[in-house]
Amino acid sequence: MMEVISDNGKTIPGICKQWSINHITSPQYCHLNDMAERMVRTVKSLIKGILKLGASETPHPRIFNFFLLSQFSFVAVSYIGQDCEGVPEFLGRKYGHFTKRLDLSFNLLRSLEGLEEFICLEELILDNNLLRNDLKLPRLPHLHTLTINKNQITELDSLLDHLAEVVPWLKYLSLLGNEACPNELVSLDNDESDYQRYRYFILHKLPNLKFLDARTVTKKEYEEAATRGAFMKVVKPKDDLASNDTGSNSSGFQQYTPLPQGSRDGTNHKGVFAKCRYVYHGRHSEGNRFIRDDQL
Repeated sequence: MMEVISDNGKTIPGICKQWSINHITSPQYCHLNDMAERMVRTVKSLIKGILKLGASETPHPRIFNFFLLSQFSFVAVSYIGQDCEGVPEFLGRKYGHFTKRLDLSFNLLRSLEGLEEFICLEELILDNNLLRNDLKLPRLPHLHTLTINKNQITELDSLLDHLAEVVPWLKYLSLLGNEACPNELVSLDNDESDYQRYRYFILHKLPNLKFLDARTVTKKEYEEAATRGAFMKVVKPKDDLASNDTGSNSSGFQQYTPLPQGSRDGTNHKGVFAKCRYVYHGRHSEGNRFIRDDQL
């Protein structure tokens, strides 16, 4: 048998009797009375909000569920792994005015056109996409968290200047997995000093950051970025330039090698024999260290 817990209203007992429902009055469960009244107030405010936007008097369940989420100060939209090359138009049209957290990870994004519809956005996740140095964000005054991990960003100057202009209140930024981020855990060619200079340079451009990549920004880093951050840009020669330099050097003169003349060519595998003037007596041999005199 079904049970309904309510107060002693005039209509509930009659309905329960008609449908053979066990009616339990809320004085036995007094803590539920406040919860029920609070929920009624929440639902009424949601319906009023829907009607103000011009919806019908009988809203669709999906619309109602969406407004139910928006009542709780945080609305998250995830559109992950859909292989889209741009921000889908329907996302901005349906959810742009309410979404505070947008996750577009594991797609094929090359452009962020359409993101201007998300006027209330506070967190933006763009990990594992194909974004390059020319990515352009719309002005998002409420955005405080931005992650662009594992994209194709190779240069920081223009990107940081753009972020300082369009997201002035950015607090959390992560660029791990990009070529522009010299993290030694991502590439063996980098070291801790390269990564630290990279942090100073970003903090010089974005002084409001509190968290960069995988750790909190320290007071010492703020001070160092303010004094020397402008000169901390990490620049390394590109691979094609290095290979060209090597080729030009090899054509100009022959590099030194300790190998005999006959074995310098990698395609020549003939053995080389010569006399050795050094005579080995075995006095300081590593093997002799563990052999007693009576065993010789």
